[in-house]
Amino acid sequence: MGLTFEVLSTPGHLISLAARGFARLSEARLKPLGFGVGHLPVLIALQDGRANTQRDLARFAKIEQPSMAQMLVRMERDGLIRRTPDADDGRSSRIALTRIARARLPDACAALFEGNGEALSGFTDAEAAQLVGLLTRVIANLDRIASADESSPGS
Repeated sequence: MGLTFEVLSTPGHLISLAARGFARLSEARLKPLGFGVGHLPVLIALQDGRANTQRDLARFAKIEQPSMAQMLVRMERDGLIRRTPDADDGRSSRIALTRIARARLPDACAALFEGNGEALSGFTDAEAAQLVGLLTRVIANLDRIASADESSPGS
């Protein structure tokens, strides 16, 4: 079996497989509600009032501005968000959820919680909490590494 086979047992590879599995499950459950898994950070940020501009949404979702712009165009087309001119900055707009999106969001969250519960079948509550804690630490480490790489000379 050798070193190359062991790569398939690394945390990075296993997390990637789990992420793709969760994404497939989530997409299948969100599609009937008119949402995609990529919409979730935007929906949550707008619902909770954490962001209401494209720049802030991109930062919150940890995606590049052009990708966020494309997603917002699709979400507006699908009737999930509406934009209004920013009274303080004529170059930008404020973004808000539509009534349709607000009405569907609780069902979307319930579907995702159900899927997560099924995926963690057989885990105790303590094990599930531990997994969340460990993944949160991995993500923080990856963010720290990415920040250091971006600020290093030659980047």
